[in-house]
Amino acid sequence: MVPKFYQHALALAFAVHEINLDLQILPNITLGFHICDSYYEAVMTYRSTLDLLFKSQRFFPNYNCDKPDSCHWRTWCCHLFSYGKTFSFLQDSTELNATHYSSFYSMVPKESYQNIGIIRLFQYFGWNWVGIFAVDNNSGEHFLQSLEPLLSENGICSAFIKRLPYIARLDDTFIDINEIYSYLISDINTFILYGESLTIAALRVILTAGGLENKNFFFKKVWILTAQLEFILTGLSRGWDLQIFHGAIAFAIHSEDIPNFREFLRTTNPHWNKGDKFIQVFWEQAFDCFFPESWEQTEVMGQCTGNEKLEDIFKPLFEMSMTGHSYSVYNAVHSVARALHFHLRPIYDASSISYDRYGPGVYGLDGLHPLLQSISFNNSVGERVSFEHRMETGGKFDIINLETLPNNSFQRRKVGKVDPNAPQGEQFTIDESMLVWHPGFKQVPPFSLCNERCRPGCRKKKKEDQPFCCYDCILCPDGEISNSTVLQIFIKHKDTPIVKANNRNLSYILLISLLLCFLSPFLFLGQPEEVRCLLRQPTFGILFSVAVSCVLAKTMIVSLAFLATKPGSWMNKWAGRRLPYSIAVSSCLIQASICIAWLATSPPFPDVDMHSAHEEIILQCNEGSVTMFYCVLSYMGFLALASFIVAFLVRKLPDRFNEAKFITFSMLAFCSVWISFVPAYLSATGKAMVAVEIFSILTSGASLLGCIFFPKCYIIVLRPGLNNRKHLLRQF
Repeated sequence: MVPKFYQHALALAFAVHEINLDLQILPNITLGFHICDSYYEAVMTYRSTLDLLFKSQRFFPNYNCDKPDSCHWRTWCCHLFSYGKTFSFLQDSTELNATHYSSFYSMVPKESYQNIGIIRLFQYFGWNWVGIFAVDNNSGEHFLQSLEPLLSENGICSAFIKRLPYIARLDDTFIDINEIYSYLISDINTFILYGESLTIAALRVILTAGGLENKNFFFKKVWILTAQLEFILTGLSRGWDLQIFHGAIAFAIHSEDIPNFREFLRTTNPHWNKGDKFIQVFWEQAFDCFFPESWEQTEVMGQCTGNEKLEDIFKPLFEMSMTGHSYSVYNAVHSVARALHFHLRPIYDASSISYDRYGPGVYGLDGLHPLLQSISFNNSVGERVSFEHRMETGGKFDIINLETLPNNSFQRRKVGKVDPNAPQGEQFTIDESMLVWHPGFKQVPPFSLCNERCRPGCRKKKKEDQPFCCYDCILCPDGEISNSTVLQIFIKHKDTPIVKANNRNLSYILLISLLLCFLSPFLFLGQPEEVRCLLRQPTFGILFSVAVSCVLAKTMIVSLAFLATKPGSWMNKWAGRRLPYSIAVSSCLIQASICIAWLATSPPFPDVDMHSAHEEIILQCNEGSVTMFYCVLSYMGFLALASFIVAFLVRKLPDRFNEAKFITFSMLAFCSVWISFVPAYLSATGKAMVAVEIFSILTSGASLLGCIFFPKCYIIVLRPGLNNRKHLLRQF
């Protein structure tokens, strides 16, 4: 017997006790129960189930009973619960329906909700490299088949998958201890452990067999534990150290603290119920004592007194707070009792029938199934319980953080939840501030990546024969730097003088618009479709208008800043903070209005070109109105020309404070590209027209990025000593 699981039986007894005391449920009827041990063996599970049905030694299901009068009741019991009252394991209802177990009622959420919660947890912390330990049985196989596709779809890779035996022994020669040891000392920081409670015990056996139990500090890992796992220590395993699991994050079946349950446990003792055949075995294992053959014997060392307190047992052996499985048992008993109450209410309301030893089955309990399927009530803590979702109750999981203590006990913290029925955005929640981590981690939360993220100035290159999460970071070719890298540099050094002096908010907007400009060519690639044709030219026009408007605003700020310094200048009233944003917004709105008018009057559409090439039909986007297309280009050219003129006029202002020279060169390059674009575009046909436009977009965007920002990045990154206010104003 596993002492920790005795709480499940006590939860059943407590629920029955509550119902028998409640005059509103099954008045004048006293509920009882009978429990058989499954011994963790399928054969013994079925044998124990038959023990519930027959008292004789010969088993003839549904035919011969020990007493003819009791056969009806026991047959109904077998039919109702089909070798089990409720499912206490996680299983998808689709699989259950396929096997036509119509009389099963699941008290636990579907495993698929737990798998989604695991994915959300990895996404929250940015982890994409995980090792998986799964129990080697059908349940473990089903878990892997469900989880692995989800991992791949969400950009997460499994570093390894290792199957663990259901029950491990120290003399088991089939366990590859060296392989498991190599995983524990690897740089894989996150492990998923799936199985049942004996799976943790099996893992501890493996560590003990390999002499690894004293190296817990070096095995700093984040363990993600699934809902069926419980920390159980009994017998020889009492001395096992649980430090390796410090900081583990566990998914647990949702539970609440039921009123009076702790008090019920405090009153439990070996003499409380003579019909309980388990309590003395539990008591001896939990308190490491023994009961004498008779109470008249003299007390000896190690003898159980019966006065021991359950709250004194440390948690790996027994917990005083109601666990998720016990909470499910509690709700299951109340569900059956209320269904039985509603089923029998017409009978005891209409007559004074009393129920004898044959049980209520003789009065037609076949109608109990519809009542169970439609049952809905609030339990003692106010939570709603119902089977309306395909004979399942709820879908909540609690997210628990485990803190191991020096006395080999542990503390559970509820740090989050998974609730598929919650509003969008609240289905997965976690409070990171409440988490504790393994003390071996130097950085928390720890990284769990195949390799470190590439630094600015590097790009990713996939590793051959490795999962897609693994890549090499190689330096960008000479003269190349990514737009996102520039943005990161400016954000990181946002409080430095050179970033502030060039209006950092406008710089951020300009960099983001340029990033989107570099992405806009993807709208020009691929087979022409209606949405793609509608969006590609207006998107390109508006994005570049945003970029050039920001350049114009930056140029105007430089000009007005120095003109306003002259005494009595009328420019003082214009040199405010709102001016650059007004220029940028108004300029963009004009371009947006042109694009809206274009889409409203003559929008682009998919078309075919049957004249450009012989014996070929080319799919392309017809611009709808060529005039509107050139209006978009013309307005963008107007903004660029205005920026060029203003920048050229103020190019001789103090050099260390002024970026007008850089803007002048950038606008000169920008205008040159688009002036050259017009004849090249008019002379091209078919796919060449698309290629010319994409080339112009990338080239003009690169000219803006290179001329305006690269000189600043050079000072920020390579010459940080020049990035100070004194240097900027030295020549002013």
